[in-house]
Amino acid sequence: MFGLIGHLTNLEHAQSVARDMGYDGLADQGLDFWCAAPPQTVDHITVTSITGQTIEGRYVESCFLPEMLATRRVKAATRKIINAMAHAQKIGLDITALGGFSSIVFENFNLNQIERIRNITLDFQRFTTGNTHTAYIIARQVEQASAQLGIELSQATVAVCGATGDIGSAVCRWLDARSDVAELLLIARDRQRLDDLQAELGRGKVMGLEDALPKADIIVWVASMPKGLVIDSTTLKKPCLLVDGGYPKNLDTKVQHPGVVVLKGGIVEHALDINWRIMKLVNMDVPARQMFACFAESMLLEFEKWYTNFSWGRNQITVEKMEKIGEVSLKHGFKPLLS
Repeated sequence: MFGLIGHLTNLEHAQSVARDMGYDGLADQGLDFWCAAPPQTVDHITVTSITGQTIEGRYVESCFLPEMLATRRVKAATRKIINAMAHAQKIGLDITALGGFSSIVFENFNLNQIERIRNITLDFQRFTTGNTHTAYIIARQVEQASAQLGIELSQATVAVCGATGDIGSAVCRWLDARSDVAELLLIARDRQRLDDLQAELGRGKVMGLEDALPKADIIVWVASMPKGLVIDSTTLKKPCLLVDGGYPKNLDTKVQHPGVVVLKGGIVEHALDINWRIMKLVNMDVPARQMFACFAESMLLEFEKWYTNFSWGRNQITVEKMEKIGEVSLKHGFKPLLS
């Protein structure tokens, strides 16, 4: 059985979902309540592959909210993720994906040093960040959506914002090795990591955000959005493809211009309806078919009985692993969202 560990976008969203689910008492609770709330299994899921195989899973709500980090409640945030993992293991889930901020919090705060939660010794082989599938899907969105817009990769400049992150670096490796993209622009905060990535690829220009964006035919955004940042859409190339691989996906409200196409990055569509309700709560356009690619990775691992932390640790994603997860993604009826 597979699992998904997730969280809601913010406190307002959490209150709204609680009200929609009939928990009126929770709908009026503030951040202090959510800091103390334990993880909950809130959805039972059934997924059928186009091969005919059917699997079952559970959605675990961690009760983590991004405001916990913004208000420096780091201990509350880290406790949420670890407790959700312990809960997933306790209820017998074989492979569980850490969705949204869950994997970021886990890696940034080195939670792999915490192996024991009360009477449970965490088996990290039971968990995956899902980042390999996410990186594969974003790379394929770049290739397929650019073709739809008439952007020739062999003549295109691709700017990757967040290039040194787990997903961003993997996308860069794929575009370098499996596409004929003309030029890569590498954007991130840490100059040493940028230099290391440039040396690994043997190509790519290290640039600042303001200088890079107007030069790009395609922008892959896989970084957090700095507070107060404004992207001037009039300075971007036309046409321009902007793949929003961040969370929450809100670049379509920040960048609006007829010549700029904003695509929700790292989202997959399944060929068959899925029996669940959680994707409606996170505002997917077609909640019976669409989901985050990281969640789909745990489903793929369950379909294939690959009970291992397929995606784990920073910058460990190889092109070969992306191809491997991509093959089973197609096999079981998933495809990149292109509209």
